[in-house]
Amino acid sequence: MTIMLFSRRKMVEQKKFSVVDILKQSNSLLPHVVLASTLLALVYPPSFTWFTTRYYAPALGFLMFAVGVNSSEKDFIEAFKRPAAILAGYFGQFVVKPILGYFFGIISVSMFGLPTPIGAGIMLVSCVSGAQLSNYATFLTDPPMAPLSIVMTSLSTATAVFVTPLLSFLLIGKRLPVDVKGMVSSILQIVVAPIAAGLFLNRFFPRIANSVRPFLPPLSVLVTACCVGAPLAINVKSVVSPFGATILSLIISFHLLAFVAGYVLTGLVFPKAPDLKALQRTMSFETGMQSSLLALALANRFFQDPLVAVPPAISTVMMSLMGFFLVMVWSKKKEV
Repeated sequence: MTIMLFSRRKMVEQKKFSVVDILKQSNSLLPHVVLASTLLALVYPPSFTWFTTRYYAPALGFLMFAVGVNSSEKDFIEAFKRPAAILAGYFGQFVVKPILGYFFGIISVSMFGLPTPIGAGIMLVSCVSGAQLSNYATFLTDPPMAPLSIVMTSLSTATAVFVTPLLSFLLIGKRLPVDVKGMVSSILQIVVAPIAAGLFLNRFFPRIANSVRPFLPPLSVLVTACCVGAPLAINVKSVVSPFGATILSLIISFHLLAFVAGYVLTGLVFPKAPDLKALQRTMSFETGMQSSLLALALANRFFQDPLVAVPPAISTVMMSLMGFFLVMVWSKKKEV
């Protein structure tokens, strides 16, 4: 009788652990879910059009909360001890990327014969700050590097209130008034508060943190799929526009070179870093992924020609797809 009870208890425990393990491994399905959401958004846009821009702040905030629960305050203290890496990430965001944006904006008009507003839209994409999705991509690939990624993205976002209008004026010749209070509020809501809540829970209520942690990966996968599928569903007309295929190829090339530049330049600047490969992947995400949604909002608000908004709309989708494709590739290489 005792043996039977023991065997039953053991089976229940094994089942419990198997379910927890499945939940924890949900992140491995992310690239496939992102691809499925992309196809679904193209075939049936109403499946994602309900996920409007008002849901983006809480969605990204949830992803940052998931990072916070899986981190500690020591991780962020260590991140601040790497000022050279932080500066390099900033250089990639606001120097390397704008140069690439200016190049692709020029050739889109001069070589491909696209309207000038399309070139302006490509340049506008290169003027905005880093994307919070880059932090989550880094967390999935190299969890210890997530705090460094968050610091770099937060710095570029905080200073974007001054840098983005300056870059847009230099590259496009148009002054863009940016809402300083709105950007600061956005950083607090999307980044600071959720991460602080996650760190607080992990530090002072470890039992609660341990109980919710297995459920965060599947929920994060669902949230990320919505963040990728919704912009495509809402802007599907821009993607299938007469210039769609050409703009798509230019945007893909722009992001591809940005990812490569971030990776290669990091190897040249920090050849002796003990965690070089992880740092290269982090910088690649930081340089290749940016807040295209901000570029889209600026295009719709401050440019009369609707064509300016087409490149940011396409960039929002492709940046996410390419970033999470790299997550899949680099995660598999680490497993081998």
